[in-house]
Amino acid sequence: MAPDHAEPLRSQPSTHQVRTLQRTISVVIPTKNEARNIAWVLEHMDPIVDEVILVDFHSTDGTVDVARMIRPDVVVIDHSVPGKGEAIRAGLAAANGDFVVMMDADGSMDPAEIRTFVESLADGYDLAKGSRFLAGGGTSDMTWLRRSGNAGLVALSNLLLGSRYSELCYGFMAFRRSRIEDLQLRSTGFEIETEIVVRAHRAGLAVVEIPSFESPRRHGESNLHTFRDGWRVLRTILRERVARMPQAQTEFGASETEG
Repeated sequence: MAPDHAEPLRSQPSTHQVRTLQRTISVVIPTKNEARNIAWVLEHMDPIVDEVILVDFHSTDGTVDVARMIRPDVVVIDHSVPGKGEAIRAGLAAANGDFVVMMDADGSMDPAEIRTFVESLADGYDLAKGSRFLAGGGTSDMTWLRRSGNAGLVALSNLLLGSRYSELCYGFMAFRRSRIEDLQLRSTGFEIETEIVVRAHRAGLAVVEIPSFESPRRHGESNLHTFRDGWRVLRTILRERVARMPQAQTEFGASETEG
């Protein structure tokens, strides 16, 4: 079982990269009837972000109109296929930034944290993944049942893959766009987050975990279903266990962002 607070994980970054934010940054946000939340997210978006992509699935509450009012340059993809994984894959494919961030539209993830994620990419990492279980991170939006299930899935994944991640099912992540195709993503639902982590590990990407705090969604109810989506995550872990991909070499150290 994963501890409440683990030491940050860092795979070895590319040595030739220089730490700089002189890169373009895209943010991908899947939406479905998030009008009451998306305004807050966009109003708090870090000014370093160059492109915001909303992948919207048939919102009927004015989500897109609100987004365009707050950020007129927002790129909207009207996506007719349901599922978070479908939306994320469409958004990643459309992103133009050197660095691409994915986050939720419900206000549970703080856009101010984006800078820490992309700074890690600028340091040479390929994937910066948020973790609620590192010192400096946390959550006020997880039931005992979800916490227990999440810990069990993390422990199983680490055992099968030989990894030491503290978090598996959290959708706040940033990618080096040039490495996204290496993941060959195919998931359609919430298990997309697990697939990204597992495939990044097996493909040998340089991965860093970033402490992140998850707040309750600001308005409305989540589409997450604990048992159904937990089963999909488990199935993804077992499927990826037998995939023939090179395994990442990792080393672990303390995070500069540890609070």
